Amino acid sequence: MKTLSIENNRTNNAHNHSTLGVKTMALGTYGAYFALAVIYFWFGGMKFTHYEAVGLVPLVSNSPFLGWVYDIFSVDTFSSLLGVLEVSIGILIAGRLLSPKLSLIGGALSAGLFFTTLSFMFSTPGVIETGLGFPAITVAPGQFLLKDIGLLAASIFVAGHSLTELESH
Repeated sequence: MKTLSIENNRTNNAHNHSTLGVKTMALGTYGAYFALAVIYFWFGGMKFTHYEAVGLVPLVSNSPFLGWVYDIFSVDTFSSLLGVLEVSIGILIAGRLLSPKLSLIGGALSAGLFFTTLSFMFSTPGVIETGLGFPAITVAPGQFLLKDIGLLAASIFVAGHSLTELESH
């Protein structure tokens, strides 16, 4: 029985590149990079709109990590700065086409950003659906924030996959 290993199986299975499992894993790997880049380009681009900037206020203003930013920046300025960061992360993740160093940085920054947004689950009013009790959560902001668990995992995967590629050279 084979056990799951964090070793790079590419060198161990060089003769097996045409199996369905290998092709499926390759599709999933490319898909994770592509999906994260698209999400960052789209979400980051939206941060330059007043609509998105106002939507961030309940999340950011109640955060123990970010609540102070509105003392320094206007709502629109902070949102635009966040947009620059998010589009930059998307570029870095897509930069895997050029170098795994770029996607390693992008994956690490992405993980940090999703860790921060997941913290909003504990600081934003209205996450728990009080009428149903725990573990029921509201659609917004509860379920909207909960999906970031998957995006955090994808970010860690991108960082780890990129690091593995760098370590193999």
